[in-house]
Amino acid sequence: MLITIRRCLTNDQKVVMTSLQLYKYLLRQCEKLPPDACKHYKFSVKQSYKQHKIESDAQRVKDIIAKSIEDSEWIVNKYTKK
Repeated sequence: MLITIRRCLTNDQKVVMTSLQLYKYLLRQCEKLPPDACKHYKFSVKQSYKQHKIESDAQRVKDIIAKSIEDSEWIVNKYTKK
């Protein structure tokens, strides 16, 4: 199922994101983290993608995408502030 969502990112750009684009975005976000954290979060992203790959509820998918973007920003900020 192909679902898109519009989300305001920190630089105020409107982005249309599918679940596959989200997956790629999150893996790129992981590259901004220290090596140990990068490995942990990449594994987590891959497992979550596999788990939610067959999600059929469009609203649920939109909620997952929005929450994932928000969480990734928080995690990157957490590690860059150290």
